[in-house]
Amino acid sequence: MKRVYTSVAVEEGEGPVAVLLDGRPLRTPARLPLRLPTRPLALAVAEEWAAQGETIDPHGMPLTRLATTATDLMPARRTDAVAEVVAYAATDLLCYRAESPADLAARQHARWQPWLDWAAATFGARLEVTRALDPTPQPAASLAALEAAVAGVADWPLVGLHAATRATGSLILGLALLEGALEAEEAFTLAQLEELFEIERWGEEREQQRRLAGLRRDLAAATRFLRLLGGGPIARP
Repeated sequence: MKRVYTSVAVEEGEGPVAVLLDGRPLRTPARLPLRLPTRPLALAVAEEWAAQGETIDPHGMPLTRLATTATDLMPARRTDAVAEVVAYAATDLLCYRAESPADLAARQHARWQPWLDWAAATFGARLEVTRALDPTPQPAASLAALEAAVAGVADWPLVGLHAATRATGSLILGLALLEGALEAEEAFTLAQLEELFEIERWGEEREQQRRLAGLRRDLAAATRFLRLLGGGPIARP
């Protein structure tokens, strides 16, 4: 899509903030006015639009994509989003450990177990660990506690949590990012621990490098989105 605007600005005033292209409010793909809940997020979205060249590159505007998702799909799709995020708890990445090699198993325990312990302390949700390939049943009370935590997240942060959980394959890591207990680069390392272990041994292929770079960007964008919304503990409606 060709760039047809010249100036990018942020609306003045209190309350939700609009991004203005040549003085006109930016609209979402559903043609709804895009109004950002915080000025820092509005400024960051405006920066993405100002940085575009002659052709608009949607991949270069991850914050805009998350913001338009929140505007177009929330609250109508909120129940679906909560269910999709909560589903990760039953097979959370951090619960599935390697049998061998021993140094990989030791690394998984050392790096992953503290975050399972954090979830138990923070949400009262202790999850079981397995070295089997088949899914292991998790305590019903723990799953209910995690579902309650996700259900308590406000619409806009829920979009960021959804993106972070999908990128990591772990609801626990997603919640740690939401709570401000974890940063994007560390979450990426934890989520890709086994693959990074293999890269240390055998090197990295070009396609693998591109894929991991994409995951790193997605996770960084989701984390920045959450921070620009205010960060800190879970934001309840």
